[in-house]
Amino acid sequence: MTAAPDAAPLAAQPPYRILVAKPGLDGHDRGALVVARALRDAGFEVIYTGLRRTPEEIAEAALQEDVEAVGVSILSGAHLTLVPRILDSLRARGLEDVPVFVGGVIPDRDIPGLLRMGVSQVFGPDTPTSDSARALARRLASRRAGGARA
Repeated sequence: MTAAPDAAPLAAQPPYRILVAKPGLDGHDRGALVVARALRDAGFEVIYTGLRRTPEEIAEAALQEDVEAVGVSILSGAHLTLVPRILDSLRARGLEDVPVFVGGVIPDRDIPGLLRMGVSQVFGPDTPTSDSARALARRLASRRAGGARA
């Protein structure tokens, strides 16, 4: 994702809380850090898990941090293995209503399958961070208005 200099804050009170996670053995976190900073600059409260987290660690962090969404950055090609495990781990903790967003190098042919699994949206590497922030804010505003777990 590329940073957008015109990203205006998408203020919410309280701020939207999102977990940004790097699952698996992928050690490249520059994109996740760019996204985390862009979301923070847009008014989100961002919790970053750091590198090489298991799906269970990601779900437990989501529970402990009481986040409203989970963003998963995957460059390793293991998205079809890791994302279902993350979704299952969230469900096992009663967090099936927490939207999961996936970003990274995801082949177009895999996106429909990820969406069918329950991923809310997939962002490719060329998605401007301002677009990602707006999409997240719209989804989370809708959740809050609908009375979903905040």
